[in-house]
Amino acid sequence: MTPEAKRDQVARAVIGAAAGGARRVLVTREPFRIAERAVENLRIDAELEVLDPGAKLDASDTERAVRALREAGCAALVTLGGDGTQRIVARTWPGAVLVPLSTGTNNVFPHTIEATAAGSAAGLVASGRVELARVAVAAKCIQIELDCGRRDLALIDAVLLVGDRVGNYMPFEPERIRELVLARAEPAAVGCSPIGGLLLPCAAGDEFGVAVACVAHAAGGKPLLVPISPGLYRKVHVTGARRIELGESVELAGPGVLALDGDREHTLAAGQRAVARVERTGPRVIDTALALAEAARLGLFLDRPPWRDAYDGAWAGATCC
Repeated sequence: MTPEAKRDQVARAVIGAAAGGARRVLVTREPFRIAERAVENLRIDAELEVLDPGAKLDASDTERAVRALREAGCAALVTLGGDGTQRIVARTWPGAVLVPLSTGTNNVFPHTIEATAAGSAAGLVASGRVELARVAVAAKCIQIELDCGRRDLALIDAVLLVGDRVGNYMPFEPERIRELVLARAEPAAVGCSPIGGLLLPCAAGDEFGVAVACVAHAAGGKPLLVPISPGLYRKVHVTGARRIELGESVELAGPGVLALDGDREHTLAAGQRAVARVERTGPRVIDTALALAEAARLGLFLDRPPWRDAYDGAWAGATCC
């Protein structure tokens, strides 16, 4: 997605948030000034503020932006990005309330919805006009515990690769995939999620995860044709797929590289292990359609403005990555 398209998404989300009832809308400054330019000429019935988290054009920019929004007291976030970006948001603020919008390459976790509606849903929840518990649930995620005591998480997939390296940004070579733990195994997705999804589908609302074992072509296994990347189908050789219960431990043993939501993050030496558990401990994700249906039930978009006085403290935030 181009910077201009992202800018337009931010502008529409901000307009929607104000229409939904947010009285203060915050965006974060980044080197390309996408969000800042999106709001500089907007005329909305809410206070606009640009936060400067000190972006450095590196991988920690998203963390800094999320911390700034959290410290500012945001009640709901509209987050733009793919699975990797949304993962950083969730890791930085596990209790965040999100409307995740899809702009990245692998997009299982974020939604492909109109930004105006997404912003409106965030504004409705941030203002308290729609009750959070009625329109949002905690997302499943994969909690990772490494031998060294470090912890990490993935929102969709944790994948053990052999013969790979941390920091490699190329699509996964199917021959290198050995084990997958999936919070969501979506047959209509692209990436690693459909490796499980084309065998044992598992959606966001299902109370279980999926584990898949793979081997190199020469070692046998059943060939499974998978869209491993947009426009790219490859055969993955699978030896088994099974349902795993929430909280069940799955051991991933080195040597290899552990990739989380597509990002190769951790090296496991021979003998080192990581334990993965699918749990419903992720951020609370607002169901945009449900939030707007609830607003319709309550008549919140009828032309009667007295509610505004009661919600002057409502804040919403947006981050663009």
